Amino acid sequence: MTTNDSNSEQPGIGPFGVVRDGQEQETVTVLVAAFEGWNDAGDAATDSLKLIREHLGAKDVFEVDSDDYYDYQYSRPVIRRSLTGEQKLHWPSTRLAKASVPGTNLDVVLLHGWEPSYRWRTFTAELIEQATALDVDFVVMLGSLLADVPHTRPIPVTLTSDTEELRDELEIETPQYEGPTGIVGVLSHMAALAGFPTLSMWAAVPHYVAHAPSPKAQLALLRQLEDLLGLSLPLDPLVEDAEAWERGVDELASEDPEVADYVRQLEEAKDTVDLPEATGDAIAREFERYLRHREDRG
Repeated sequence: MTTNDSNSEQPGIGPFGVVRDGQEQETVTVLVAAFEGWNDAGDAATDSLKLIREHLGAKDVFEVDSDDYYDYQYSRPVIRRSLTGEQKLHWPSTRLAKASVPGTNLDVVLLHGWEPSYRWRTFTAELIEQATALDVDFVVMLGSLLADVPHTRPIPVTLTSDTEELRDELEIETPQYEGPTGIVGVLSHMAALAGFPTLSMWAAVPHYVAHAPSPKAQLALLRQLEDLLGLSLPLDPLVEDAEAWERGVDELASEDPEVADYVRQLEEAKDTVDLPEATGDAIAREFERYLRHREDRG
């Protein structure tokens, strides 16, 4: 669990020390975590994790004992059936899966779970113990929250960190939130106390379309992860889903004059705040993402 202070001096190495094209570098292991429930508006965070897992073919390496942490009257098990009608019972659980990213020195550990009902201290301690055993170098917590943002504009993603080195490298702020928190906030805090450089990433989901799925918020989280970790993910189908989702919300809003007027107010407020963001840096980031995807497809 170390950081490389010279990363910023080496070309092609990002804040997490990830390099591409098979350059000889020490393996970097990044844990990316998301939890169902209170921390997951529109399922954007957990859906992002599922896409990464499927794309990389991550394999399970650990599962917590559900009976120790969940109240099944609150987090109920779910019955699902296969195409042949075979019944399977799915219990609420928290699992760790691991994969290596081809062409890079990056290993990812994907933590997908349900917010526990009780014994949060023991729960987080068990996960941190597993992160240590898996030689995790960095922790990235994903979340999504309901906010006063318009569905017609890019979904804002807020990055914060209690780790000074990451704040300096990424030019982000110290968390300022005070108030009730979920398991994402607790695990982030405990991981930082345990010495893991930790980053929190939250997507803002328009509160008037809070139901799942929220493909536009999911897309915003995944693009941010691509930039941070040098990943190349299959996002074209998700782009189409996000465009279809936006058209659907447009149609619904047009049928209610009050909602349409409210959306216009949100758009004006958002455009006023974001005007300085139309910079060369934003254009450069989009061009770098395009080149990375073009290279991988080639």
